[in-house]
Amino acid sequence: MEKTISAQMFDKAQKFIPGGVNSPVRACKSVGCDPVFIASANGSTIVDVDGNKYLDFVCSWGPMIMGHAHPQIIKAVQDTAVGGTSFGASTPLEIDLAAMVCEAVPSIEKVRFVNSGTEATMSAIRLARGYTGKNVVVKFDGCYHGHADSFLVKAGSGVITLGIPGSPGVPEDIVKNTLSIPYNNIEELEKTLCDETLDIACVILEPVAGNMGCVEPSKEFLQTLRKLTQERGIVLIFDEVITGFRLSYGGAQEYFGINPDLTCLGKIIGGGLPVGAYGGKTEIMNQIAPDGPVYQAGTLSGNPLAMAAGIATLKLLQAQDFYKDLNDKSAWFAAQLQEVAEASGVSVQLNRVGSLLTPFFAIEPVIDFTSAMKSDTDRYARHWRAMLEMGVYLAPSQFEVAFISGVHTEEELKTVVQKTELSFKKLAGN
Repeated sequence: MEKTISAQMFDKAQKFIPGGVNSPVRACKSVGCDPVFIASANGSTIVDVDGNKYLDFVCSWGPMIMGHAHPQIIKAVQDTAVGGTSFGASTPLEIDLAAMVCEAVPSIEKVRFVNSGTEATMSAIRLARGYTGKNVVVKFDGCYHGHADSFLVKAGSGVITLGIPGSPGVPEDIVKNTLSIPYNNIEELEKTLCDETLDIACVILEPVAGNMGCVEPSKEFLQTLRKLTQERGIVLIFDEVITGFRLSYGGAQEYFGINPDLTCLGKIIGGGLPVGAYGGKTEIMNQIAPDGPVYQAGTLSGNPLAMAAGIATLKLLQAQDFYKDLNDKSAWFAAQLQEVAEASGVSVQLNRVGSLLTPFFAIEPVIDFTSAMKSDTDRYARHWRAMLEMGVYLAPSQFEVAFISGVHTEEELKTVVQKTELSFKKLAGN
């Protein structure tokens, strides 16, 4: 049988690119097939190089909250590109987007743009260490904060998808200053943060875990975390690369009513172009060069194309009732999927926060990394392949999130529910 164009491209890619992909989860190893190569996208639909169309629930891992190729975002990028794509110098656009971010996110008084979520989190912990004069970073099991050395300890996302416990090439001298403790475990949180022997500079967490699948924090867990960090002079960092401008216009901190000291952003504030940011209290942010001694720089930081796309996206998100409508639609969709799962007899724990959603093929509720790891990844892989065949593109890993966008229609979601029912019935029959 003649190979598909995607298969031919994957063969070629493996000759020149490690694993044939530029980010590991894209290889689709955990779902038991080769990747499809995407040619184009519009609205809620992506099209592969063979001409197959799929309803997209990856949404470029979150930033396509307004769908693919939104006319106003595309026009903003085109209009900016004709005047030049990069200057390595300041532009008016970065001031405009910075002002919008500071006005939107409750805890941010000043913000610094970078080029990726990894760069944002890496820079934020350097700033926290410089500000406090301490060294230890506390993170949570299953939370992924990018691939910087300090974070590859019990990390989520592709690390657990591929079964990698950490990574070679990360010196012990670096990770010895990173402590990873259980998510949603108040007792362990109190024990760690109250340990006088630890030199804790900061605590970083995803306020909604999105890289071991969608896991919501308990209200008491977040409140205890904020109380203890304030009492002990520990910098609290919210990694809102996924949740920022996703759960609400002010992110997870507005959604839950808890303000961190520093916030990391990405995804949506670039409108689909590469971007990241970190921001917070003026007192802390003024420690960054050139105002202060903590050094961080980047030639492409504040890139005009990314700034233009971000401004256009945030303007669209200011539409009245956008988040209410999106979250209501997502709640309805999740409820329908749960009904289908129960009717089919397939054990599914359906976790949702706002427009973030993960169906865990697990018997018990998923509340942390340990319970997430009890999921049946083989069953998820079979479900993923069945949905792909029916024209639905889900995250190629049990430990990732499905994203609902503002342009997914009720009819499209109903169709996905019907196709999910067919997949679940097959799974129940085997």
